[in-house]
Amino acid sequence: MTVKFYTASKSRNQGRDSWSVIFRHPTRLDPNNGKPGRRVRRGLGTADEAEATRLVEELNEILRTPDLWQPAARALATDRFDARVVEVFYEGSEAARLDFQSVRDELLPLPGRAEGYRRVLLLGTTGAGKTTVVRQILGTDPDKERFPSTSTAKTTVADTELVVVDDPTYRAVVTFVPRDEMLDYLTENVVEAALAVHAGRPDSEVTRRLLDHVNQRLRFSYVLGRGAAPEDDLADDEDVDDDDLIEHEDVDEALLEFDSQLDLGQTQVVIAECVDALREVVEAHAGTLRDALDPEEGDERVAEELIEEELENELRQSEAFHTVVDRLSDEIEKRFTTLTDGEIRRNRQGWPVSWSYETDARRDFIRTISRFSSNYAPLFGQLLTPLVNGIRVSGPFSPAWSVEPRKLVLIDGEGLGHTPTSAAALSTHVAELLEQVEAVLLVDNAAQPMQAAPTAALKGIAVSGNSSKLHFLFTHFDQVGGDNLPTFSAREEHVLASVENVLSAIGEDLGPAAERALRQRLDEARSFVGGIQDTLDPKKKAGNRTIGQLDALLASLTSEAERRDVGPAKPVYDRMNLSLAVTAAAKRFHARWRGLLGLEANPSVPKEHWTRVKALSRRLAEGWADEYDQLRPVADLRYELQRQVFLMLQQPLKWEGEEPDEDAKQQIIDDISNAVTQRLFLMTRERLVQETRLAWQDAFAQRGPGSTFVRARIIARDVYDRGAPVPGVVASPDQNRFLHAVADLITEVAEETALTLE
Repeated sequence: MTVKFYTASKSRNQGRDSWSVIFRHPTRLDPNNGKPGRRVRRGLGTADEAEATRLVEELNEILRTPDLWQPAARALATDRFDARVVEVFYEGSEAARLDFQSVRDELLPLPGRAEGYRRVLLLGTTGAGKTTVVRQILGTDPDKERFPSTSTAKTTVADTELVVVDDPTYRAVVTFVPRDEMLDYLTENVVEAALAVHAGRPDSEVTRRLLDHVNQRLRFSYVLGRGAAPEDDLADDEDVDDDDLIEHEDVDEALLEFDSQLDLGQTQVVIAECVDALREVVEAHAGTLRDALDPEEGDERVAEELIEEELENELRQSEAFHTVVDRLSDEIEKRFTTLTDGEIRRNRQGWPVSWSYETDARRDFIRTISRFSSNYAPLFGQLLTPLVNGIRVSGPFSPAWSVEPRKLVLIDGEGLGHTPTSAAALSTHVAELLEQVEAVLLVDNAAQPMQAAPTAALKGIAVSGNSSKLHFLFTHFDQVGGDNLPTFSAREEHVLASVENVLSAIGEDLGPAAERALRQRLDEARSFVGGIQDTLDPKKKAGNRTIGQLDALLASLTSEAERRDVGPAKPVYDRMNLSLAVTAAAKRFHARWRGLLGLEANPSVPKEHWTRVKALSRRLAEGWADEYDQLRPVADLRYELQRQVFLMLQQPLKWEGEEPDEDAKQQIIDDISNAVTQRLFLMTRERLVQETRLAWQDAFAQRGPGSTFVRARIIARDVYDRGAPVPGVVASPDQNRFLHAVADLITEVAEETALTLE
């Protein structure tokens, strides 16, 4: 194979004192084509031109020496070159990614069972009110403090971990998304903005796409502002999200004042210049593409879509395009330089890894932490919220209505979203959190029937063996009304009737064990609250009732249910049924994804747009994510295997020893399901990510007419057929490996739990 060599050069953007280096990395994948040659731009940490020249020459020496390109050669390079050069070249080359939870643990350890604490994961659709519930438990003022931030739209992707402590000091630790991840999202934004230019959209639309990611994953408008739109137009702007239009007359103005040296006017100038630059670069590349492209017969995309894809490819190779990305990236990094409170830790290239802070002053704490958690529109241009991937806070939080302090760790993450079907699997991250916590609080809007997303969450909780952790909280109960619902009990029965229908449907899908376990939790651990967006008044009937419900909920969350002694009974299963379960899981997985990829018609799973499939393939090719929005192949395979194993566990051949009662059977099934789930995380990642990385790279690299179908076939054939093949009568090597992998997993579980295979 021909080795391609690259050369590094130094640069310094206007208005910056320090020097940067730009080069193509010989082993890291280019996001444009999935092949080696990723463009890298990193700061050199010096304003001295002579020193910058020396560092660039050292980097060029590495680029001229293929023996130094692999991560294993880092130690050798460390002995020969400046540490800054080594960090620039090898950053991101190693397979291991930084464990941000461990970073937070180092700076602010989470208390656990040994200290009498219980961790509670809050789940709910966006806008259901789970963060509002957190405010009530913490006792933060909903008008003046507004912490944590609430929204009817997606605000942040970060996990917020909140600890109630009997200590006068407030502490916080924040960790940030890696630079490369930020740049990938930012580059996608610039591409979307360029396509808007190509489509003849006005500057306002181009700016919106430039600042906010298409799936709201990272909303850079929080960091950079909304561009040059007058503030007076904010409330009239149809593009403004609901969470930006909040009443702020009662907000403590001191909480909005940051000691910032940012020139927001200059940032608006940069954004406007970036829009102008995009218009120039699009004009330079788009003119010759239409005549050059001739869509092949069978490619369903119209010519304009093919032109847009080729335009994206051309743009990503353009230095002018990357200059736009660089300028916006520089503006983002400026926000970190204005942090005056707390301690910020950076990697050797200057990108922040963590920030920590502590104080005894509650007002100062809320003001300071808002920089990393707020979605408050008047602060746009100064916030760092979208760049946060985890925030941990501890302090003497307590609501005025609480009768006693509760030892709780509340974990409030990204909303479940609004999935179109209850067949959608929980993301890998949420599913892993289910295994780590002692309680799960499902927050749902009582004023409407239970939607697909919480239904999917209930299914995921059931098949993973975590039903005993579940608690239900129904919000907006004050909005449940009607002439036929005159009393609290009548309204409660009305809400429960809707949930009963959902549980019946789950029983039809997952069997009686799932329905029984979930119904039991609904009977034992449910609460109804209303008006929690305001300060609760115990002197009012509604407020007093909600306080009683919340107090009972906290007592339930902090108490640990006793496990029964189920005795020596063991269920016995036929190994052949395990093979049938794996076959059924693989068939359902492939049917779903062949529909998503457009390879087969599937009425329940519509074909995904080609750009979303391409975005998924890029993330899997580069290895920094295993999903894109609701496209979750690893989670889907895990869930299908969980589901089929859970169904199998409900039908044992017999019981060794005396057959237990229904409660004991449920506990045994849950224990086995939980042990299976914990092992499936590793197995599904290995088979659909690690072992098939080259196939994902091949899929992403497809370009031009016909590439949509070629990419889909590669994913179906070289990833899914290899990683999770459907077993047949004459098993192929891949089928045998898949069956053996699942069988070995179940055998390990059998050795540790009350399970026998014959």
